[in-house]
Parts: sequence; C-alpha cells; structure tokens
Amino acid sequence: MTLSFKRLLGVVTVLMSCWAVAADLGNKVTVSGWVIDSACAYTKGLDKPIGVACAKACAKNGSPLVILRDDGTIFLPIDSQTPSSSQNAKLMPYAGERITVVGRDYARNGSHALVIEEITKTAKAAGQ
Repeated sequence: MTLSFKRLLGVVTVLMSCWAVAADLGNKVTVSGWVIDSACAYTKGLDKPIGVACAKACAKNGSPLVILRDDGTIFLPIDSQTPSSSQNAKLMPYAGERITVVGRDYARNGSHALVIEEITKTAKAAGQ
C-alpha cells in the first residue's frame, strides 16, 4: 500500500467513526408531566411545581426547566444543534404547568435528555 492510500484509509476510518457516533437519533417518545425548575425537581422531592410564579422566577434566575413525569422520571430538555442552547425560552410559557411533549429521548445511565419537537398544554390530572 502506498503512503497516500494509507492516509486516505485513515481519514475514511475517522470519518466513519464520527458518523457512527453522531448517528444516535434517540427514541421517539411522548412524555406528559410538569414543567418545573431543576433545583426543585432534584432537591425538594416535589411531585409537581409549587406554582407558576415560583417556577418562572427560578427559571428567570437561571435554573434550567425540566419535565417531571408522574412516575418521578426527570427529562432534561436539550437542543439538537451544536453548539447547544438553553431550552428555557421554549418552556417558559409552560413553567409550572402540565404539558405533553413529543420528542426524542436520549437515555444514558438512568438519566433522560429530551429534544422537544412539539409541546401542548394538558389538562391537570384529577385531584391536582
């Protein structure tokens, strides 16, 4: 093999490896839950936000908004683009509210990140 062919083969191998890593498209999911700030979701053990004003105040202060499903699973909204950007602006109109999201779930070691494709406000469950 010539040196140039070996270099070409090396470049192709690297490119194919990058493509394989970037090919994870996540799993298409529909998630229903509460839009809550991440600090409350993790440190307070809440099963829903205290209120709309509280969730919005925390988000405005920089706390990332997450989606808390009824079973306690927390979904961190992420951007599908690189470089990534915060998803708070997309979720702020729903802070403290119950929503249903269609998107792509990226699960890793028990955590869930969610690329949001569609958001709808949902009715509160009975007794809430």
